[in-house]
Amino acid sequence: MRTIHYKKHLLSFSFPAGTSRGIMYHKPTWFVFTRDENGIQSIGECSPLPGLSPEYQDDDQYEMLLAHWVKEFQMHLDGDLKELKKQNSRDTLFLQLDMPSSISFGLECLLDHELNSHSTQIGYSGSFQQGKEIPINGLIWMNDRDHMWRQMQEKIEAGFRCIKMKIGAIDFDEELRLLKDLRSNFGHEITLRVDANGAFSPKDALIKLDRLSTVDLHSIEQPIATKQWDEMAYLVSRTPIPIALDEELIGLDEQYKLSCLDQIKPHYIILKPSLCGGIGASKRWIHYAESRGIDWWITSALESNVGLYGICELTSQYKNDLPQGLGTGQLYTNNIPSPLKVENGFIRYQSAQNWKFDAILDE
Repeated sequence: MRTIHYKKHLLSFSFPAGTSRGIMYHKPTWFVFTRDENGIQSIGECSPLPGLSPEYQDDDQYEMLLAHWVKEFQMHLDGDLKELKKQNSRDTLFLQLDMPSSISFGLECLLDHELNSHSTQIGYSGSFQQGKEIPINGLIWMNDRDHMWRQMQEKIEAGFRCIKMKIGAIDFDEELRLLKDLRSNFGHEITLRVDANGAFSPKDALIKLDRLSTVDLHSIEQPIATKQWDEMAYLVSRTPIPIALDEELIGLDEQYKLSCLDQIKPHYIILKPSLCGGIGASKRWIHYAESRGIDWWITSALESNVGLYGICELTSQYKNDLPQGLGTGQLYTNNIPSPLKVENGFIRYQSAQNWKFDAILDE
């Protein structure tokens, strides 16, 4: 296998991105890649999310961690590519290595590119690259009421039929009125999801869920903070709105994953491969969930187009008609130009377009 390189890239948001953890203007990410005289041949993205990724403390510490795992991974791969063409061998290797989540995701994507891409095109040669469209939700970022209302209108005019709104940043009554206004203006042809990011307290969560149920929501993500399994299980047993686990899945050791699902019994789980263990771990989460009758969808976690593409290929391997959370590639002013295109509420791969990695190679 060719030598693996890595390089930091500071992504710049095209707007102040409001979350329950504050406003983001920039986000660090690291590309791992191999190259030859023609340029980059395989690539992945290690994209920790500050404040959520347990492996990230600061940029310098994370880069030292990444350097260690790239060196370790290189030693395991040299001369062993033939065996690793078997999917079960790749999954076993990453399970044994037990890398930090975001690093595992990036190196899994790089390996799949290395094994499957053609000399002239980065890719998996999977169903997504071959034209499969994936339905996605339109994400409404936290802001003041007027700005959030404009975001909703823009998403619906752009063809989205599933809207996901982050709540918990402004007054709850104001957020509820905003959701009711959306219903009254656009009827029930629009599917509505909300993401509380753990903003409710266990004491008032059920009251707020009852009030939100008047808006006919598809689901609510993470109504209370993580690591309160008894309280979350109680909410799931009483809620009028289906509950999805999101942050709850981050950093869980393999031995606790089944315990989490069996105790809480959520209606949905939401998988962010950069945060919940990587590609192989996401596949295991899906197996665990489906065997328990729990539905799921996959969401990107503010990766660039490089990571987003890897998540799209993973998603396309499954028959899941739910709108996925894969529309975040348009957030940045300095994203990596790619064949990805979001249109009419779907994301697809434009095979006639090329990747442009000059921003990585020229930094």
